[in-house]
Amino acid sequence: MDKAFAARRRRDLMVAAGLVIIAALLPLFVRNVYIQNIMVLTLMYTALSQSWNILSGYCGQISLGHSLYFGLGAYTTALLFTKLGVLPWFGMLGGGIVSALIAMALGYPCFRLRGHYFVIATIVIAETTLLLFQNWEFAGAALGIDIPIRRDSWLTFQFARSKLPYFYFALALAAVAWFVTWWLEDSRWGYWWRAVKDNPDAAESLGVVVFNSKMGAAAVSAFLVAVGGSFYAQFVSYIDPDSVMGFQFSLLMALPAVLGGIGTLWGPMLGAVILIPLTELTRSYVGGSGRGVDLIVYGTLIVLISLVRPQGLVGLFAPRRKVAAP
Repeated sequence: MDKAFAARRRRDLMVAAGLVIIAALLPLFVRNVYIQNIMVLTLMYTALSQSWNILSGYCGQISLGHSLYFGLGAYTTALLFTKLGVLPWFGMLGGGIVSALIAMALGYPCFRLRGHYFVIATIVIAETTLLLFQNWEFAGAALGIDIPIRRDSWLTFQFARSKLPYFYFALALAAVAWFVTWWLEDSRWGYWWRAVKDNPDAAESLGVVVFNSKMGAAAVSAFLVAVGGSFYAQFVSYIDPDSVMGFQFSLLMALPAVLGGIGTLWGPMLGAVILIPLTELTRSYVGGSGRGVDLIVYGTLIVLISLVRPQGLVGLFAPRRKVAAP
């Protein structure tokens, strides 16, 4: 391994550890419940965008249907808890496994598609599943599932009096998603994914099993997104198809990575730190009269970043290359 590359990876790991420590100390200074709520959502979407980035950023398979896995994680946890009394921790694991298996099952036909055909297929599948859940009586249909509130406990992962436990779990989830990405980036799978993204035909000619590498990326990405969906179900204590499977979730997973830098280690985090607080503050201070304002701001930011730094916000921190004199 190149010494400079190894040093950069160690530096990334140390910076990440420092950021986690700083984030863990923030609740000591931020007492406002509304701000804490924004912090929880920001960390959650950091994890979701980082997970989406594994498939769409590193492997190059742009998906706009990841709300499917988010919703499956939420519904698996909620159904097991309300119908069978299974603890949410097992629901998270079960939702992640179910989502990973479904991602591979859907990948079998879909990964034979390329470009915009694959993107359209992911949207169609997610929207079809949304319609199915809206009419599935066992899962509450359009009315959804009201998760019963019990006493505050880590065992049932329910806290009505404080948001801090949710904050620390969201922080742990974001850290795990980042570390998984960091670890995979320098693994054989990471090199395969980047090769598939750049040129699938050339990668296959060099011995890369393109189809299997795509399936692996889909499984990891779907598993982590489903855990995020399970967390969200416990956090809000009520879910319905539109609130966990709507197309907006797929967009909110993709936009932070696109803004921050798709296919990069730090891009999803940078994008989420900007976009998610912006979304929540717009909703609060503009209200119903400003419906869609956040999307206008998103679009403006992405256009500006695309013009100034096509590689995303991470490009602002990259050193400029010196052009040799002719």
